[in-house]
Amino acid sequence: MTTVQKRRARARGGELDDCLRACAVHSGKLVGSVDRRRVELAEQLRKLLVVWGTTSAAAPAPPAPTGATALLKRAVKGAATPASGIGNELLDALLAVANKALECGYDDELNLALVISDTVLAQRKNSRAGWRLRARLLETLGEEAEALEAYERYLALTDSDGFGVRARIAGLRAAGEKERELLALLGRQCPRAHDFARGPATDVWAEGLAAHAVGDWTEAEPRLVGALLALAADNAPVNDRQELLSQYLDLRTTEDQNLPALTEAVALYAEQRRNRMRGPVTDPTIGGVQWITLGEFRNQIAGKSICLIANSGRVGASSMGSEIDAYDLVVRFNSYKIDPKHTGSRTDIHATIHKHGFNWDQRVTSRLVFGGVSGDWKYSLRNRLVPGAQTYLGDESLRWPVRNIGKLGTDVWSGIPTTGFNMLYLLDFLDVSPTLDLIGFDFYESGAYRVQEAMKLAITSVHEYTSEKEWVMQRAQSVTDMRISLR
Repeated sequence: MTTVQKRRARARGGELDDCLRACAVHSGKLVGSVDRRRVELAEQLRKLLVVWGTTSAAAPAPPAPTGATALLKRAVKGAATPASGIGNELLDALLAVANKALECGYDDELNLALVISDTVLAQRKNSRAGWRLRARLLETLGEEAEALEAYERYLALTDSDGFGVRARIAGLRAAGEKERELLALLGRQCPRAHDFARGPATDVWAEGLAAHAVGDWTEAEPRLVGALLALAADNAPVNDRQELLSQYLDLRTTEDQNLPALTEAVALYAEQRRNRMRGPVTDPTIGGVQWITLGEFRNQIAGKSICLIANSGRVGASSMGSEIDAYDLVVRFNSYKIDPKHTGSRTDIHATIHKHGFNWDQRVTSRLVFGGVSGDWKYSLRNRLVPGAQTYLGDESLRWPVRNIGKLGTDVWSGIPTTGFNMLYLLDFLDVSPTLDLIGFDFYESGAYRVQEAMKLAITSVHEYTSEKEWVMQRAQSVTDMRISLR
């Protein structure tokens, strides 16, 4: 029985009312939690219960309380679910809960995510977000073969791979191949291991550890390697195999005097780990891109008129394409969508958060990638950048303008600055452009206008949109329905 099958045996999924009831019960378990991830999950559960309460076909009388506690009581009693099944609003709320549960990583939360995943795909068998959730969950649980199938299903349903799923698939497949090569190598280096590859892996592993504890590496090693071969033959979860592989090599480095053989094994282990973490890298030099510093970026924009184009519904219906193209430099953000009549046809600078991969393949002069954590930022650059898609790339000095250049810490600016605000803050700070206009910035009042695959992305609550709007308006020289001029 696989990890997923065992969890499904403990947690029923597929039926919408059972799923919603499980969410409501789990919400009660999180009361008083001080774990940040669980607090964030509790907030998403609260929002889900509100959506459920406002969309369910409950009896018209007497009027029911609408608070979270009342909704929890209704859930446990089995309140009615939406007559039409899972609507878009309820679907989005369920997915938000599942994603937060997956981030928590604890068993109870992974079980909840699995229930939601089963329910979403039972209700919406062609849900792109549902299949991507399923794939990420299966990968977390170590069920790599099933995860690959789910990732493939997701790709078959979308025209845009903004989340880097193809690279993820390539990485997992390459890692699996290298792991098989490593196990075959270990079997050749320790032929006696095959004598122990048919027994229960946990028992054989324990025998190997016991032999090592008394200093008998000759008897320990074949049992340890045999247990690894048995795990692979049984298709044990990847997490289990990786943990024991790491332990075996740790032990072997203190015992093995055959340095070339040990080096060969460690090299294969490192390669399969690297592929699992970040996938194959076809061009580590990123197509000869030219890295630019803060000062070099200043020189590029000095004296030029600049417009920043919002990804808003207002821009998508503006008919301002020709006016936008008339600026010296056009800046677009994240998952921007091009419609020459309304949005203009040119992009000179693409500013994007490192977490998403939308439009990274679109040709631009300069690409500025923003991110708060240096290590995560570097990881995304290595895996998402498309060679030849940009001439210039912002270096670490341009990584996080509001925090690193403006020195606005969380005590001054508690929310995570948006990509748009980071870019605008940078341009305002440099103060070398005679014209600095914001086109269509209404801070999501008119909804989002993005590439199709990104339209389902939620407008997150971690940003301070109100504070950003106040900052802009305090500096505005003129304001019209479509244009805010800061110079």
